Amino acid sequence: MNGLHFRLADDADLAAVVRLRDDAARWMLARGVTNQWQPGELSKDHFRRVMEKGEVWLAEAAGRVVGAWELWWQDEDAWGPQPPTAGYVHRLMVEHSRVAPGTGRQLLRVAERRVAAAGRPLVRLDCLAGNAPLKAYYLDAGYQAVGHKEGKPQPNGAPKSFTLLEKSVPDDEE
Repeated sequence: MNGLHFRLADDADLAAVVRLRDDAARWMLARGVTNQWQPGELSKDHFRRVMEKGEVWLAEAAGRVVGAWELWWQDEDAWGPQPPTAGYVHRLMVEHSRVAPGTGRQLLRVAERRVAAAGRPLVRLDCLAGNAPLKAYYLDAGYQAVGHKEGKPQPNGAPKSFTLLEKSVPDDEE
């Protein structure tokens, strides 16, 4: 896959994930997306907490972290109580200056395969309700908008409104 290697993050990777997230936030700000992520919002502690309850995945190229995402096994803040039929992708991010176009979609496919391998038929995610380009990105990747969540709590900020999206993933996906 374009020289990318995928693996679970561990404590030694926390600084690299924070750097990647802050770089992604700066990339968004440079493109006028000011209501999504801000540099410095999330610390090592945030990603450590995610790793305790879910998974943080890394994409590496030439020994450097160039992409990551969080995979949760429940997301009651956005979706309410649900049966264990989905994996929830959060904070999909790439280092735009070091990866080819389409790398984010590639990471999303790896996340989808991980959810399918866990025996769950749905991948769910959410995006800021007012971020039309990001919503279009996920719709183009085969997701369907299935709802809206007002006032979803944020790790270090005021609650925001989100569009809820999901995609079926067959358990025999390769």
